Amino acid sequence: MHRRKKAVRKVTESAEDYLERIHELVERQGFASVSEIAETLKLTRSTVSNMVRRLAAQGLLNYQRYRGFSLTAQGLAVARAIQSRHEILTDFLELLGLEPDDVREDVEGIEHHVSPAALEALAALTRALRKHPATLKLVLNQKFT
Repeated sequence: MHRRKKAVRKVTESAEDYLERIHELVERQGFASVSEIAETLKLTRSTVSNMVRRLAAQGLLNYQRYRGFSLTAQGLAVARAIQSRHEILTDFLELLGLEPDDVREDVEGIEHHVSPAALEALAALTRALRKHPATLKLVLNQKFT
């Protein structure tokens, strides 16, 4: 039925978390630093430095020691795919009326494990439920029974 699309680039869950945070910082301020990533991911600067070097070696980051870094075109493509996956999952769970803290926690747990086909199905289901509020209401009424 649904064919699995090839990933833009296969990276580890940890690398995805880094790329997601880096993308958020770059979008907000044009660059990211080891200190900022360490703070947001609650890691040591040395741990972040090691991962940043690995991501740079994989061609995902432009990294200059002591100057911060930005995403390469390839890194940006991966980060955008991660961001899209995060947004689709968040939108779906929010539509179901889950608490914001639960949504955040669930998305962080699910986002690295959902297949492209499942993600497409969730996006389609979200669109359909938004288009048909009566159906959404029926689903929400069944949620806790």
